[in-house]
Amino acid sequence: MKNTFLSNVIIVQSDLKKVTDLSNPIDPFLEFKDLVRSTGANILLEYQGQQNSLSAKYFLGKGKVDEICKASKKYKADLVIFNHDLSPSQERNLERELQTRVLDRTGLILDIFASRATSHIGKMQVELAQLNHLSTRLVRGWSHLERQKGGIGLRGPGEKQLETDRRLIANRIKSIKKRLKKSHRQKKLNRYARRKGNNHVLALVGYTNAGKTTLFNKLTGSDQYVADQLFATLDTVTRKNLSPGSGSILFIDTVGFISNLPTALIESFKATLEDLREADLVLHVSDVSDIDCNFKLREVNKILREINADNIPQIIVNNKIDQVDEANTIGISEDINQVSISASEGIGLSRLKEKITNHLSKGIYSGRLTVRQKLGGVRASLYQQGYIKNEAVVDDSWVFDVVIGNFELNQFLEQDGVDLAPQEQELSNNLVG
Repeated sequence: MKNTFLSNVIIVQSDLKKVTDLSNPIDPFLEFKDLVRSTGANILLEYQGQQNSLSAKYFLGKGKVDEICKASKKYKADLVIFNHDLSPSQERNLERELQTRVLDRTGLILDIFASRATSHIGKMQVELAQLNHLSTRLVRGWSHLERQKGGIGLRGPGEKQLETDRRLIANRIKSIKKRLKKSHRQKKLNRYARRKGNNHVLALVGYTNAGKTTLFNKLTGSDQYVADQLFATLDTVTRKNLSPGSGSILFIDTVGFISNLPTALIESFKATLEDLREADLVLHVSDVSDIDCNFKLREVNKILREINADNIPQIIVNNKIDQVDEANTIGISEDINQVSISASEGIGLSRLKEKITNHLSKGIYSGRLTVRQKLGGVRASLYQQGYIKNEAVVDDSWVFDVVIGNFELNQFLEQDGVDLAPQEQELSNNLVG
């Protein structure tokens, strides 16, 4: 994974004294620092404070701007990053005053996404969000070229450089949307094929760096990139897992959520997250070693509501239980819709798999099944799914000892020639097992 900045930066957070938002995490500045560090940047100085009112011109008061300006020159900072959304004029005025590049929270997250996206669709979605964000900030880069000037093949008569750039960006946005629409049509066909194949679809969601990809790898045997950093996963990944007795399950690993996620990104990634809306079950992974875990649970559920995925059944997965002191585990509950695990250490995974099976398959049937020998396709399917433990032939039928989910069992029983059989004794003519 490449880093975004590799720069020396100053970070700034300044909140209003009068505003107390109880829904905010306990330490939003800590999350902001983690975001900056995940880019590979070197933090020179941190400014965290409060102010009575916001400045329309600089966001900060003039005295604080002067202080940061002196520090920027002294330490030769490459960049000043704000944990706030700045207006285009505020960003422009700050750059002029500080004489260095300024980036707000949205620009920071967009830059991280741009460096981490690897799939074709992911890159297009990030570029779309970046262009939408950049279109309001063009005047910063081209203020010296606002004179009217014609140009061969680019500008109409009397068109300004700024107007040209806006037109080119608008054309690029239109082109990306067209290509994304085509890609999402293909994804829609893929989702239809999943349904036709009677696969269960299970999506992993959660706050960024909660351990979703580590759990995804454990459940599917995959080797997706894992790192202790925010937004290590940006592209939706689907893998198939075949667990005996639980049927065919497609696991979807999704991008991690974060508080105050830029609107441009939510809009750009909505189409990709349609996979999530098609899920039969959601594993909501929560890092219980994080003091802000309850806030982050609420933030994820809020974003699920925004993309109309809040009505899907959930299992809350309390991850990283190995990193929690015994005294702090008292408040962590475990019930039919909640389980405590450590994905990295493999603790509690069997309980999680059992809960997944109970949800998707509506319980497990362990017993005997008879199948007429003319139904060779049914026998092949039972073997393929890993349901059969023993087999024997009685008259013109196969008799199987099976471990199978009730949901899948009922699908097989709908076929003529497939029936339940009493389990009177062990099968004497074992062919397998």
